[in-house]
Amino acid sequence: MHNKMMDTQVCKDEALELAAFIQSSPTPFHAVEQMAEILKREGFLPLAESARWEIHRGGRYYVTRNHSSILAFEVGNDVQDYGFQIAASHSDSPTFKVKERAEMTVKGHYTKLNTEGYGGMLCAPWFDRPLSLAGRAVVRTKDGIQERLVKIDRDLLLIPSLAIHMNRKVNEGQKFNLQEDMLPLLSARELEPDTVRKLIAEELQIRPEHILGMDLFLYNRMKPSIWGLEEEFLSCPQLDDLQCAYASLKGFLKGKNPGGINVFACFDNEEVGSGTKQGAASTFLTDVLKRVNRALGKGEDDFCRAAASSFLLSCDNAHAVHPNCPQKTDEGNCAYLNEGIVIKSHAGQKYTSDGISTALFQEICRKAGVPVQYFANRSDMAGGSTLGNLAMAQMSMKAVDIGLPQLAMHSSYETSGIKDLVYLEQASEIFFRTQLLEEADGTIRMTIHE
Repeated sequence: MHNKMMDTQVCKDEALELAAFIQSSPTPFHAVEQMAEILKREGFLPLAESARWEIHRGGRYYVTRNHSSILAFEVGNDVQDYGFQIAASHSDSPTFKVKERAEMTVKGHYTKLNTEGYGGMLCAPWFDRPLSLAGRAVVRTKDGIQERLVKIDRDLLLIPSLAIHMNRKVNEGQKFNLQEDMLPLLSARELEPDTVRKLIAEELQIRPEHILGMDLFLYNRMKPSIWGLEEEFLSCPQLDDLQCAYASLKGFLKGKNPGGINVFACFDNEEVGSGTKQGAASTFLTDVLKRVNRALGKGEDDFCRAAASSFLLSCDNAHAVHPNCPQKTDEGNCAYLNEGIVIKSHAGQKYTSDGISTALFQEICRKAGVPVQYFANRSDMAGGSTLGNLAMAQMSMKAVDIGLPQLAMHSSYETSGIKDLVYLEQASEIFFRTQLLEEADGTIRMTIHE
């Protein structure tokens, strides 16, 4: 893509594809369902953790846990001494979860929903915009207990701001109370208990008493927007981290590694610490990889050798320099929209990147013709962490933390550059064409398959 006009159109088309994917993925359950459908269309076979697995060289498979995390893997045709090439992202974003007893009335008139915060959100952007409900219902059927995904596809809720006339100091700084200030309005009248359950039952065309449990979340109904003088920006919900998930999945589907095993991972619950059975800190990744190793007739020693020649991309978006607050980022180690993939580092090891893994990923990006940027927090400012170092607690390997630069992280409506999406797709493809082998003297041989 050397022609500038072609570049712009390709980037715009990819951004529109991502936007459509995000609009169909209001919760991790929906995102994983979308990814599973993409994988099925590409010939991947579903596996169940509760079943026996038959894994063959040249085979393509995927498995989900909790229907909110997914691992897909492709076994090379010529797997002997191998490593795993893994790209890991997360499926969740900060939002509000609906409590079990959802309906709350206000002086016999309004009905609002009783919700609690999920993840470290920016509160202000949730006000005064159309919201709705999505998630899953657990239902009783003649065949047993089953899950059903639900998405109410209409403007249903809104969190109204308090007028400035009632809070004259609001623009001097407002501390939001999630229980008092941020409960969404559902109706102008008092509604009976179980209204939400009945609403979900109607959506699923089942009887309310057949719903045994629900995991419901708010989602932002604002449509994605491509904007800017040259239409170079994409704004929409959940860019952190569905942008990385989608781009790395596309690279995974294109990259071929006949001598190794490629793995795409997307974990739930990163925004609340990853400490669940389906989170990056769980045994999900190692459970799957050990089963693959055994199915190929390999032993425990072979698995340890494979780990030594494995490489993890921890893919989670990064902070871009803010145009109105550039002083909030480090002067030299900072990233800008549309200027490339970000390699993140941290002296306190909140990120997995080190000299070796950074060098390896830089080589991959060089082969892909993709620009790289570097991010470190200001030395006087604490930053967040991500999923890579948590996954490393279960299985040690070389790892690098990367992401795409974005503005307004953890807002209900975030902003990124459309070129960066394509950069990550291209780099991910080369990553999944790469086979590493670590020699006894520490030399790392990189083979990039055509």
